[in-house]
Amino acid sequence: MEKRIAILPGDGVGKEVSRGAVTILQAVAELFNHKFHFTYGEIGGAAIDEFGTPLPERTLNLCKASDAVLLGAVGGPKWDLMPGHIRPEKGLLKIRKELGLYANVRPVQYYSSISGISPLRKEVVEGVDMVVVRELTGGLYFGKPSERSVQKGEASVVDTLFYQKNEIERVIRYAFELAAMRKGKVTSVDKANVLESSRMWRETAEEVAKDYPDVQLNHMLVDNAAMQLIKNPRQFDVLVTENMFGDILSDEASVLTGSLGMLPSASVSASGPYLYEPIHGSAPDIAGMNAANPIAMILSAAMMLRLSFGLEEEAEAIENAVEQVLDAGSRTRDIALFGTPFLTTEGMIEEIKAALLDNEAILNIMSAYA
Repeated sequence: MEKRIAILPGDGVGKEVSRGAVTILQAVAELFNHKFHFTYGEIGGAAIDEFGTPLPERTLNLCKASDAVLLGAVGGPKWDLMPGHIRPEKGLLKIRKELGLYANVRPVQYYSSISGISPLRKEVVEGVDMVVVRELTGGLYFGKPSERSVQKGEASVVDTLFYQKNEIERVIRYAFELAAMRKGKVTSVDKANVLESSRMWRETAEEVAKDYPDVQLNHMLVDNAAMQLIKNPRQFDVLVTENMFGDILSDEASVLTGSLGMLPSASVSASGPYLYEPIHGSAPDIAGMNAANPIAMILSAAMMLRLSFGLEEEAEAIENAVEQVLDAGSRTRDIALFGTPFLTTEGMIEEIKAALLDNEAILNIMSAYA
């Protein structure tokens, strides 16, 4: 198989973890006889520095011409006070809109080998296996008007939460399709007791549910969902919600595993390339220190192989290599218990690569699909 992959390292640790994903994908290409062509573009603060915009047209064209996109991270304090409200995050919002990336998919999986770093008791988080599906191109983050003004001498501000019904329907339908391949349960999260947009969301979920009689639909108010994620996370299979709620809840869910450095994500579109990225930010406090956890980025690459290219064996090989390394006790700083040794970013990448190249493990995976 021959595929074109756009690499957008972005800012901060995005550059370091992106190198890790490319290293692992090169190993996969060698093992499974594929050709991956990597092309690089700028986004976020790095793009502002070079081009004066957080998403240059050349980067967007590069992504549109690729089969998939891998993105590191964007943002940092360097660009917080840019004139004209030019922020790195606007590049991320724009690329989602331009590529039609309407749903963000974040799996949250329990790893028994690192259960000790979770702030929750083992009996609460053990066995957690859920997916958060977040609507990505509507809601408060894109509604107009969104502005500050002065009215009658008083400063005021407005943000607009806007959705068309078809935007709601397509992301809910995606969640049902996903649940049908998993444990058959969708939890739709809203604030229907207060917001008109949430009432439409709930009505649309009920309509979509009629097409999936084997999938159970439950509704949950967002404040209760936030509590239930901590109190009883194992009840969830696929959780679907609108943009802002999904942004908050998916970050909360990441704490179940103990570190943002462990969780990948995929942003999917109706047509065109998907975008894959770790859920963590640019971590400017450790950027350049060879201290970031590359696992979320590497697992994002595995998601790319599975979802965009249909390479199940290859994706599983990466995931097994990660689990093997964790089971062996290898840790980066964010997942190491206090006082225990840990690896650098490069050290973790090399250990995962070594596990991936283990011939016996690869043969076992291949025989399972023979």
